[in-house]
Amino acid sequence: YQVFESVAHNYDVMNDAMSLGVHRLWKDKLLQVMHPQPGARLLDVAGGTGDISFRFLDYVRSQQERQRRRAVHSMQTPSWRDISGKYLSTAEVEEGGEAQQDSCAVVCDINKEMLKVGKEKAEGLGIAAGLSWVTGDAEELPFGNDLFDVYTVAFGIRNVTHIDQALQEAWRVLKPGGRFLCLEFSKVTNSMLARLYDAYSFQMIPVLGEVIAGDWKSYQYLVESIRKFPDQEEFKGMIEDAGFYRVKYYNLTGGVVAIHSGFKL
Repeated sequence: YQVFESVAHNYDVMNDAMSLGVHRLWKDKLLQVMHPQPGARLLDVAGGTGDISFRFLDYVRSQQERQRRRAVHSMQTPSWRDISGKYLSTAEVEEGGEAQQDSCAVVCDINKEMLKVGKEKAEGLGIAAGLSWVTGDAEELPFGNDLFDVYTVAFGIRNVTHIDQALQEAWRVLKPGGRFLCLEFSKVTNSMLARLYDAYSFQMIPVLGEVIAGDWKSYQYLVESIRKFPDQEEFKGMIEDAGFYRVKYYNLTGGVVAIHSGFKL
């Protein structure tokens, strides 16, 4: 907790510096794998500064617009009355009409400083609708059972003390048919890349932490926590043990990070 409280205000800058901006592509890929549809409810655990939730809401809005265009194009020689009626019905949906529930994203993080930075970021981006912020522990989520369509945790689960308990909580709060998605540092699959990655991690990341954030120790902890985290297959087994089905993973950048996916059936 204290580690992330100390780095909260430099978190986004350090992510860009450490990954050379590639973390943005990893997060975009997570949304492509998720492929959420309008009406989906997201719980973004260890959501920190809101990156995943912002992308989720933007992706859903894009899906809504795409569906609207397809609906209009599919009409045979539509009249202006037909077209206006179609746009009216979709507008009612977006305003919370009965035809379709609005999508929403809940950012849940144990660290209030991270949430504070996220809220400020959301205000700066003009994002408010469908977004809420909750202080909560991944091992004991402050939500009822069967509430969410998607549960995400990006670069956060390795910092949880009892990962098995966090996975059980993820299963509990997801609806039947809901999806668990985790984006996390993993084990590099190429031996040459692994050596370069180790050298960069242990020699450069703490230095960047000291120069940019004035905090060597927190970023030394970051590197060590990555090395201690289970590899792709072991973590896959842990997700299955928590009750999830159809568990698979996708390696990104040679296994520097991986996306794990599973369903509550």
